[in-house]
Amino acid sequence: TVQYPVEHPEKFEKFGMSPSKGVLFYGPPGCGKTLLAKAIANECQANFISVKGPELLTMWFGESEANVREIFDKARQSAPCVLFFDELDSIATQ
Repeated sequence: TVQYPVEHPEKFEKFGMSPSKGVLFYGPPGCGKTLLAKAIANECQANFISVKGPELLTMWFGESEANVREIFDKARQSAPCVLFFDELDSIATQ
């Protein structure tokens, strides 16, 4: 399951493995990706941060990168946390 590595990291470390830290949900709009991510955060008793891809982009040089750093800093401060990027295809086209 998705939550198993979060709840039991020691079971992975016992075998010299690091638990997974991410999941990619893919599907058409309205199929429940956001709902599933929120449910996982709730089940793992983690904070949920949702970021819309286009909100990260600006026309000013270096500001988009600063926005990404700020989001990850916020997620680290909110740990444990599920960081959900919605509409990522709008900024990562390939």
